[in-house]
Amino acid sequence: MLFLMNDVVLDLAEMKLTPRLTADRFRALSFPSIMRMGQELYAETPLLHIERPNRAMRLASLIQAKAPTITGALFVVPGFDADPQEVTIRFAELGQSALEDLKTRQDEGDLDMLACDRQVWRRLAA
Repeated sequence: MLFLMNDVVLDLAEMKLTPRLTADRFRALSFPSIMRMGQELYAETPLLHIERPNRAMRLASLIQAKAPTITGALFVVPGFDADPQEVTIRFAELGQSALEDLKTRQDEGDLDMLACDRQVWRRLAA
């Protein structure tokens, strides 16, 4: 399963999780608590998806477990040492073909934040 985290496509199939333990932990977490966890992680490490990809993959797995239609998340940190409440979050529901296209572009070295923004997040003016 592919998941877009900011401007990096993560392959969640690479995650090694213990099924029973994972299921119990997922049930205990609410979606708002997962969002808050993401805000805290990104406030601490603004480039989490690049600097700590395993943590980003775990966060993506949690998001997917609670909201299976969400296939992309954008965490925007206003600056270093930001308060977690200042981290904004956007979600996307990308189709498998769009994710595969992004993954191919990433593998070829052609995927960056600008390209991702144009195709998915659309934050920058045209």
